[in-house]
Amino acid sequence: MLRRITALGLGLVLLAGCGNESASETPGGAGDSPSTAAAAITQADAEAAFDGLGELGDAWKHKDCAKIAYLTTWAEAALGESLCDAARNGRPAPGFTAYTDPEFYLPDSEGGSGDAPWFAVLAHKPKPAYFVFVRSEGRWRLGAGPIPVVGDAPAIEGEVRAAEADAGIALRARLVPTRHVAFLTDAAGVSGVRFASGDPMRDLLRDLVRAPSSASPDRVETDVRLEGPSRAIALPDGAALVFHALRVVYTQRPGSGRSSLVHPRWSAADLRAFTGRSAPGAVTGSDLVVLATRVAKDNELTTVGLRRTLAGITSGASG
Repeated sequence: MLRRITALGLGLVLLAGCGNESASETPGGAGDSPSTAAAAITQADAEAAFDGLGELGDAWKHKDCAKIAYLTTWAEAALGESLCDAARNGRPAPGFTAYTDPEFYLPDSEGGSGDAPWFAVLAHKPKPAYFVFVRSEGRWRLGAGPIPVVGDAPAIEGEVRAAEADAGIALRARLVPTRHVAFLTDAAGVSGVRFASGDPMRDLLRDLVRAPSSASPDRVETDVRLEGPSRAIALPDGAALVFHALRVVYTQRPGSGRSSLVHPRWSAADLRAFTGRSAPGAVTGSDLVVLATRVAKDNELTTVGLRRTLAGITSGASG
């Protein structure tokens, strides 16, 4: 079961800048191993973790990379590892905003999937956004967030089940990340995965499809990978709300007979901050796309929340 708890609180949270890139399956971050003795999450645990985001904001303000690593896991740890170094190299550090009016969704231990204990928060103000906290190495860390709500957040009234409590819901939820990869790597639509008109995933697919032609005469290859595990809660209508992350990777090489890029995807300032060069040859950059997705009983996918952030740039071609 999950317990739904509302409370007033204040979080100072990361609003990372946006970028454009692709990815592949990577670990979920240090400490994301299954818990052998998961205890029930209390309201005090959740409120303290959410209110403690101010400490993470302070770490970003002072570019304290070690502190950022200590306070984060999963998607936020993957971002912090590269973005903090880039900030030390002159790139502006991510900005912050205060979120209030949190609503907590707390999985009980019997509803767990065997992964590390976690809970989700929907902060309603100033604009609705989700956060996911994961217990790692004896403390609660921010795993993902903010994930701005892009439509209507699903209503969750009273007590609801963890997705793992129902085999059918659990299976649909587990397949959500791989169905996203299938959609984004299948421009012809052969996979059968669909998103409705206006869904942000269709915009991301268009960007991936257009990347090679828009960079001509440079050559661009794209890839989409899973980033760590997914986590899901059941919804009253038999659907599920799934929190997951994708890494979208772009590899850009100079065209035939050239030694430098003509139309780099990234600004000279970003290239310099991440690679130390403002005009490198081949480069590989990636965006981290953190998502909240509703999967219905009929397997229809709807993007509920999304944040896309430039996760890093390296010199040379990946793979």
